[in-house]
Amino acid sequence: MTLATIRGMKDILPPESARWTSLEASFRAHAERYGFREIRTPLLERTELFARAVGETTDIVEKEMYTFTDRSGESLTVRPEGTASVVRAYLAHRPGTGDGPVRLYYIGPMFRHERPQKGRMRQFHQMGAELFGTDAPYADAETMAFLHGFLKESGLGGVSLEVNSLGDPGCRPAYNARLTEYLAERDGELCDDCRRRRERNPLRVLDCKSERCIRATADAPSILDSLCGPCRDHFAAVEGALSTAGVPFSRNPRMVRGLDYYRRTTFEFVIPGMGAQNTVAAGGRYDGLAELLGGKERVPAIGFAIGVERLLMLLGEGAEASPAADVFLVTTSAAFLPEAFRWKTELVRSGFRADMDYEGRSMKSQFRRADRSGAKVVIVLGEEESRRGAVGYRDMGRGIQEEIPAEEAMRRLRGVLREG
Repeated sequence: MTLATIRGMKDILPPESARWTSLEASFRAHAERYGFREIRTPLLERTELFARAVGETTDIVEKEMYTFTDRSGESLTVRPEGTASVVRAYLAHRPGTGDGPVRLYYIGPMFRHERPQKGRMRQFHQMGAELFGTDAPYADAETMAFLHGFLKESGLGGVSLEVNSLGDPGCRPAYNARLTEYLAERDGELCDDCRRRRERNPLRVLDCKSERCIRATADAPSILDSLCGPCRDHFAAVEGALSTAGVPFSRNPRMVRGLDYYRRTTFEFVIPGMGAQNTVAAGGRYDGLAELLGGKERVPAIGFAIGVERLLMLLGEGAEASPAADVFLVTTSAAFLPEAFRWKTELVRSGFRADMDYEGRSMKSQFRRADRSGAKVVIVLGEEESRRGAVGYRDMGRGIQEEIPAEEAMRRLRGVLREG
């Protein structure tokens, strides 16, 4: 049996895992400042959930989902994206705390059987947020301001926000008819997938990354010219709210996103000049998805998702070092390992990062390891010190070692912890 990981999946080891932990902690803190609370959904869902929500004509459902039939004959899918699962959970449990909007965020792995490429894996991870219960333009602007602030706080530069409106079921059919007629005249210029999509979901053609399709649709009619009055007013209000919030943006009438459930506002944060793979994070409004999944009433909602692997790649390849120890325990002989271990457990319970050598190596070797650990203080435990009820206390920053009572050593260490 080979011990290598499956193609398109990877192990995340220290020190790289520290970068993941730090980014996730930053996202959690940012989400909570905006009033979002965490939700965790199962990895496995009924296949029908994604077929309904994501859309049967999307690449995800047609080509990329990991789907299987279990022993009871039910078709199950390992989740390829987060929104459908969060909406299902919202409809099942109604986790609201009052009359206001419900704000939920998630962090976790997703799975798609697509061709692995730089920044994308078959098991990948997303951080996302969903806001339920209001179609107010301010909710759209808040969601984008949240994401804008997080990306800025993470240290990612050169990112631009692009926005669009896809209209709603009242005005989109007329645009679809215009677009279908336009595409029919260029049928021979489209790829095979887009020729098939042209009749079933013409908007998806505008999302194709094939160069031939991009050229063929370069002067396609803009959906913004086909918006009904309410959708046009909503989009104008969203743009106004973004300006009020101080979030810079530009319009992109070609941006339709790859999922069928979006309506009205869609948005992407992109890095210009990176070609077809320039998207950092994206989302949009999906007011009709709850009904599509069997809900009894319309639930207005908007959300976004960020690919963790891609964001970390864009932030740079540098890895964080392991956290430095506060205290390293050195023993003069193996006989004092039990005493050192007692000190270590007591220090850890008191809030210190403490370490020691379990192998009873030479003091010289232990001091080298203490120095590499970045420890601020070394405590030396030995026969002579123990006989006098004392320990060796070495301030690594000052390079000074002295013998002091064990109680005094603990008092000094608490001072070190308070100073950070």
